[in-house]
Amino acid sequence: MTDHDAPEHLRRIRSFVLREGRMTPAQQRAFDEHWSRFGIDYTGSAQDYAARFGRQAPLVLEIGFGNGEALAWASEHDPARDYLGVEVHGPGVGRLMNALAAREARNVRLYKHDAVEVLAHEIAPGTLTEARIWFPDPWHKKRHNKRRIIQPDFVALLASRMAPDGLLHLATDWQPYAEHMLETMEAAPDWRNALAPGQYAEKPDWRIETHFERRGLKLGHGVWDLLYRRT
Repeated sequence: MTDHDAPEHLRRIRSFVLREGRMTPAQQRAFDEHWSRFGIDYTGSAQDYAARFGRQAPLVLEIGFGNGEALAWASEHDPARDYLGVEVHGPGVGRLMNALAAREARNVRLYKHDAVEVLAHEIAPGTLTEARIWFPDPWHKKRHNKRRIIQPDFVALLASRMAPDGLLHLATDWQPYAEHMLETMEAAPDWRNALAPGQYAEKPDWRIETHFERRGLKLGHGVWDLLYRRT
């Protein structure tokens, strides 16, 4: 794999559906007032994130941050690191920007764009200290399983953007997807299970229990965490 090109089928298959919904006036105002501060416009070329943040610091990527609840908490409680969020749904991006502006956050920047394209073109090799993909769409119907973001080519692309020993943290509340994640990651040559081969992890302290997760737990869903290190 080259530094700048994702595999053709990764570019072709979307792991998300744009159920955009209507943005509230406050969320739209966030784009008008705060995008220049927190947003990064996709350009298709590698970014200098140290220049973006105004410092050299470890960089954590969260893919698909939803309404931004977990990303906002993590960035506030971990000021020594910089956080990069990628989300395609505008209302969640707007909501998070309002939360960040309210506390004058300095260590978060956001993309409203497809994560595969951001990884392939905007993030240079060896850039990331950690990547988080929490509760991605499970695409639970068998005919849609190929749309799951956790696939061999995707985790190989992600590995190429990680620093040595960088951490990948996956979480899902859909058991068949957890099993798919485990199988995919155990077979990935660029990753090793941070606990032991074939093992799920206990929920780490840095992953807060979000509103989405609490709703799932009330419905009787389990939650599975997986931790992998870049080899």
